[in-house]
Amino acid sequence: MSLQVYNRYKGRKEEFQPVREGKVGIYFCGMTVQDKPHMGHMLAFVAGDLIRRYLKFRGYDVKYVQNFTDVDDKIISKANDEGVDFTVVAQRNIDEYFRFAGELNILPADIYPRATEHIDDIIALISKLEENGYAYKGGSDVYYRVRKFSSYGKLSGRVIDDLQSGTRTEVGEEKDDPLDFTLWKGAKEGEPAWDSPWGPGRPGWHIECSVMSMKYLGETLDMHGGGMDLVFPHHENEIAQSEAATGKEYVKYWMHNGLLNLSGEKMSKSTGHFFLIEDIRKEFSGEVVRFYFLSTHFRSNSEFGRERLAEAAAGFERIREFCVRLDEARGADADEEGRDEKIDGLARQVREDFLASMDDDFNSAEAIGHIFRLIREANTITGGDPARLAKSPASLDTLLGDLETYDSILGLFAGGLPKTGGDVPEDIMQIVREREEARESKDWARADELRGSVLEAGFTIEDRPGGPRVSRAKS
Repeated sequence: MSLQVYNRYKGRKEEFQPVREGKVGIYFCGMTVQDKPHMGHMLAFVAGDLIRRYLKFRGYDVKYVQNFTDVDDKIISKANDEGVDFTVVAQRNIDEYFRFAGELNILPADIYPRATEHIDDIIALISKLEENGYAYKGGSDVYYRVRKFSSYGKLSGRVIDDLQSGTRTEVGEEKDDPLDFTLWKGAKEGEPAWDSPWGPGRPGWHIECSVMSMKYLGETLDMHGGGMDLVFPHHENEIAQSEAATGKEYVKYWMHNGLLNLSGEKMSKSTGHFFLIEDIRKEFSGEVVRFYFLSTHFRSNSEFGRERLAEAAAGFERIREFCVRLDEARGADADEEGRDEKIDGLARQVREDFLASMDDDFNSAEAIGHIFRLIREANTITGGDPARLAKSPASLDTLLGDLETYDSILGLFAGGLPKTGGDVPEDIMQIVREREEARESKDWARADELRGSVLEAGFTIEDRPGGPRVSRAKS
């Protein structure tokens, strides 16, 4: 099956055809860093990471660019309130993004451009738009002529005449038309500014993404990602700017993720209606948060709730436990060589179904469902004891190899597939070994004391014929 990707322009899925054979350029709208990242932000970035991972799996040479808007009104206002330079606020929140991106196992982008590092490029694009009549100076600002771009609204489905209703020119704006948007903002007292042909100022929000995306990925991008809330006006304005400047199609596939809602309202810093990822991480691991996001198709809206995170934690634990038990089986002495035909058939069918789901517009939710089917049916075949697969080492290796593939695509485990004792610190394992010595000496009081120490540290011990099994206690 070929990879099918939803095309927002046409309202249907299409076979993916990159601009350049074998290569894919992806630009993903990053944070405006006036504050710490919230759950809605991280949902978008996990979606982008999933798309990138699967394209790489399919053999594409992927270049992934994710920007930071590091200067805007809110960043400047917060910096002024704190009495620091705007760069201090921006860098602090960029650092927070990288901290939690790592915890959610989001692969680093190839490039993280910042608006303030591309002022000359932004000025050049605005100048080009001014030369061909799409941009004009109004007071100390520069605006884009929306009505001159005849296909304005083609992404969002908005009609220009309908947009005019309720639109007005704000105080201090000198637009020719209320629909026109700002490309360059003239400097105000107390704000950072850069020199330009139109006087000191700074870029508007939309222009930076057109500039940085085309600088690093060319004039036509394969994919451009971001939340559904960016479709209008941000992405609509990006199209207008970019295509007016180049005369070429700006983006082939817009990869908009759905929104994470609280009581039916989208998470948003502007409304104060959000949960910081920092707070959620105090209750759930980064791996569980990522699994929670992936358990819904990235284009679908979902309702946020701790009960859903708890459900995700239980599901994630089932997968982790299955991987550990398979690793234990691989470590056991095999009584005989060979394969298990039922396991081989199950693995083959699940592999086909998993990849078919991912080929269907990156449907991670359905793909995860196939992993759970693998676990359920494998347990039925083995009587609930995957250790029996030690007698079929080739089939066991096939299962583990497939799970490694699924993990590489979904990014479930930050350190690769979990192994027996793989996430248990050495100091805990030393206590376990001392407990085994106490048991061998029949010093049961000492053995119980050491077991209590392990439990207090957040780990469990399961005494088994082949030796104790240690694992983290379930949260």
